[in-house]
Amino acid sequence: MSERDVMEYDVVTVGAGPAGLAFAIRLKQLKPELSVCVIEKASTIGAHILSGAVIETGPLDELLPGWRKSPPPICVSANQDEFWFLSKTGGFKFPVVPPQMNNHGNVIVSLGALCAWLAPQAEALGVEIYPGFAAAAPLFDEHHAVCGVRIGDMGVAKDGSHKPGYTQGIDIKAKITVLGEGARGHLSKDLVRKYDLDRDSDPQSYSIGIKELWQVRAGVCEPGKIVHTMGWPADPKTYGGSFLYHLDKDRIALGYVSGLDYQDPNYQPYEAFQQWKNHPGV
Repeated sequence: MSERDVMEYDVVTVGAGPAGLAFAIRLKQLKPELSVCVIEKASTIGAHILSGAVIETGPLDELLPGWRKSPPPICVSANQDEFWFLSKTGGFKFPVVPPQMNNHGNVIVSLGALCAWLAPQAEALGVEIYPGFAAAAPLFDEHHAVCGVRIGDMGVAKDGSHKPGYTQGIDIKAKITVLGEGARGHLSKDLVRKYDLDRDSDPQSYSIGIKELWQVRAGVCEPGKIVHTMGWPADPKTYGGSFLYHLDKDRIALGYVSGLDYQDPNYQPYEAFQQWKNHPGV
């Protein structure tokens, strides 16, 4: 094996999601002299960010005060909330929307489009962004502190042999390494175990969300409308629920979330999503 190429920065951020990009932007605003790079495993920024989302505008106002003059490509003001409890054939709308479900003043966005919109603004501040660079492992110094990340090798066969296009990954060394790789990022999991970071924490809970984007006939979509449901098809012991976010141009982002601690062996999150889509209210 040849000696790996090394790139050095003041700060390296793993993951070009909303958190990683917002962090890089804010850091360069505060400390323009720092060298900052963001690496992202997807081939393009936003390609692995699949969620529809409702976000508060306050953080964007603080981060990029002029963002409303040139907003993300999908950005619809939330103006109507509904919260439903479903039975198999019907259901009822709650007369009062729970406070955490009140989205007036927020905006509906595509997180993928939001990240693609944030990236050039980070680059304009001098942040270097490298899509297609997947971090394979953290690097440690002689004091066992994290000092960067190693990019995974390219062109490796399943048996570990090198294909003709094999390319050795580089080492990115930094004074500070920031992990923004998501809830189940493998570097994060490794470091949580290594440093016992969850020693004084409650167990983490996880859910799986399945999303689709619908193009509907004219007149069906009500831009800015947000609907959440609970109940059927999940049983009373299963955490779960759904969302419908009405966008512009006759588009609706919809999805179903199931807690991964479900007990019913016959419960399948994707099948539950299919059932929910066929509910008469949906």
